[in-house]
This record gives sequence, C-alpha cells and structure tokens, in this order.
Amino acid sequence: MALGFLVALEIAARHYGLPGPMTNQAKEVILAPKSGPLLYASMALMMVVLTWRERFIAAGVAVGIDVVFFLVRWVVDAKMMFGNGALWVILGYAVIAVTRRTGRERVLLLKAVGLGLLLVAGRKTGDTWLLITSKTRPMVLDQYVATADHALGDPSWLAGRIVKATGPIGDHILDYVYIQLAVAAVLVTLYQLRNVAAERRFPRHHLVRTFLTIGLLGPGIYMIFPVVGPIFAYGDDGGHWAVADLWPGTPPSISIPHLMPFDETTPRNCMPSLHTAWATAIFIHSRKGPRILQFFGAFWLVSTLGATLGFGYHYGTDIIAGVVFTLTIEAALRSQERGWDRSGIQLVAYGATVFAALLVSYRYLPMQMAGHPWVFGPLLILAMASVIYGYVRTTKAWEPKAAPARQPDPKPQPELV
Repeated sequence: MALGFLVALEIAARHYGLPGPMTNQAKEVILAPKSGPLLYASMALMMVVLTWRERFIAAGVAVGIDVVFFLVRWVVDAKMMFGNGALWVILGYAVIAVTRRTGRERVLLLKAVGLGLLLVAGRKTGDTWLLITSKTRPMVLDQYVATADHALGDPSWLAGRIVKATGPIGDHILDYVYIQLAVAAVLVTLYQLRNVAAERRFPRHHLVRTFLTIGLLGPGIYMIFPVVGPIFAYGDDGGHWAVADLWPGTPPSISIPHLMPFDETTPRNCMPSLHTAWATAIFIHSRKGPRILQFFGAFWLVSTLGATLGFGYHYGTDIIAGVVFTLTIEAALRSQERGWDRSGIQLVAYGATVFAALLVSYRYLPMQMAGHPWVFGPLLILAMASVIYGYVRTTKAWEPKAAPARQPDPKPQPELV
C-alpha cells in the first residue's frame, strides 16, 4: 500500500515536471542529502533490533562513509552535507536481512529497515505534496482565515512581535526546533522501542505510526483548503502577491474576504498546522516516559507553537485545527490497536465532526467570527478543549486497571472450651 502510494505520487509529480519522492530519495545515495540528522535518526530507528556490538559497528561504518563523501565533496567544491553513510547502512541491512537472516529474525530486521526508510520517505512525500499544492491550487483562502483569526486576537501578529523582540537567540532556537521535528519524534520513539531487541517484536502502536498517518492525511486537507500563511499573504515573503506588508506590525483590518491568487512556488500548507499536529503527537507519546522525556515533549510542543506563529507560518485558527486533527488520528489508531468499541467510535466521530465544523466556520463564517470575537473566540477554544477532554477521559478509561492484591485468608481462631 505504501509503495503504491509512493509510485502514484511519483507519477503525479512527474506530470508537473517535478521529481517525485522516490527519485529524490534515490539521489541521496550519492548526492548531498537534504537533512543529514533525519537520515541518522532513521538509522537509529533501524538499529533498535540490533545488539550493542552491531550498533557500534553500524554507526562506525556510517560515519566512515560520510567522512569519505565529505572529503570528495570538499575536493570538488560540492554542496556539503552528511547523511549518505546512514542511508547506505540502512540499505545494507536490507541486503543482510534478505541474504543472511531467516525466519523471524529476517522479518524483524526487515520491519526495522522499513521503519527507518518510511520515516525518510515520509519527509520526501511531504516535500512532493507541498510542490503539488503550489502547482494545482492557484487561489488561496488566506483572507478568510485571517478574518476568522480576529476572533482569537490575531495571535500570529502578537507572537511575531515577541519573537522579533527576542533577537537572534530566540530566533535560532525556535528555528532549530521547527526544522528538527522529525528528529525529536525519533528520540521519543526510541524510548518506546527500547525493548524491541530483547523481546524480538515491535509494539503494536508507537509514535512513528501517528507521525506517518498525519503526514499522509494532512496534505489532502491542504488540497481542499489552500492557505499560504501570514508571512506570505500579509508580509515581505509574499512579494507583490501579498495583500499588503502588514505582518507582524499591523493586523489586517476587518473586511469582506475574497479568494486571492498566489504564486506557483509557495506551498499551501497551513490548514491544519501539521507542525502543531506532529508536536502534539510528540507531547502525547512522551507522557508515558520518564520525567525528562515528559519535559522534552512539553518543551517541543510549546517551542513549535511559538515558531509556527512567531515566524508567520500559521494563523491561530490553524493551530486549533491541528490539535483536533492529531487527537482524532491518535484516537483512531489506538482504537484500531485495541479493537473498535463504542467509546472509540464516538471519540473519533466527535473529533472528525469538530474538525469539519472548524473548516466550515473558517470558510463561511469569518465575518461573524471577526465581528463577535468575545463569542467565537471562546467557542473555538472550547471546541478544541472538548476534544482534548474527550480524548483524555476516553483513553484513561482504556488503561488496564490494576487488580487489587488478594488478601490472605485469616487464620481460624481456636474454639474456647
């Protein structure tokens, strides 16, 4: 199924004269990768089934290969980036699984290789989707979303001024958090998969499943609700396509929104905010870990929210939709894992209904939302909070109950004669 989807996306990309995800991934066997940290994170996922000795050997081989590539690129003055060695090791273990392993060990290693490659393929698939949205959706809905965003107090404009006031330090920290989201997901997943090598099996549900599902379904929403973001529609990055140069200094005035044309290069990737969705998934899955992992998940979520709003990539309405989107997907995956029942069906149906209602209101009620912010702002927050409450309450009920310890039978008392 995954292979068929990649092939279909490759064909679609070729139709628009663009290289698809499979082509881009194949290039990174030799050419400089787009993200070296992601490739090494993917290799780390693959290594969860290996022994510690095999892990050290695999890491050493990857680094050695990258050193060779680095020297060659330095000599020919090519683009410098590491990561080829990690990809070579992943592909090498795929060959080892087929030629040197048998039975259950072969299946386990192939699953590990597939998990690592899926994470990389997910990134390439997302990049291709973004290019397709820019080519196929010439009109965007930013004016509608920006108008609806008045109900929340234009949080992107406020966050943009705050980030600008923090100077280069705050900017660099948030930028690193924003672009290394997949690496953060791998760190949480490695904790979830820490016992795979000993138990010789993968858990039925872990963070990568949620991550990939979000990346698979999210771009479909982009196609029906194309939005480019404040920094493009209302800022310098939009050039002559922007409504005006307003972000982050001056929120747009309330006026009747219209569809607006935009260029063929900027992705329509705002609604919902998938960075918020992924960061929310990291937060959810980190709750079962040690305290330091819980702190890490909370930090990444808060920092991602600051980056998405503070860099002008998203509106506040995108954030609310992203949270609801993630909780609905996570509820569906957990229901599939444990078996569908009434509570799971109700939670997923409610989350999907709220998500659809949000999109409809952004599109058809923006003027009413902007005109009555003290009504619609709390309603938006309440809608999101209701899904959060439903998710927490339902999943808590799904947790196995600890059986009370059996009390020993009291010793019989001797009868008095």
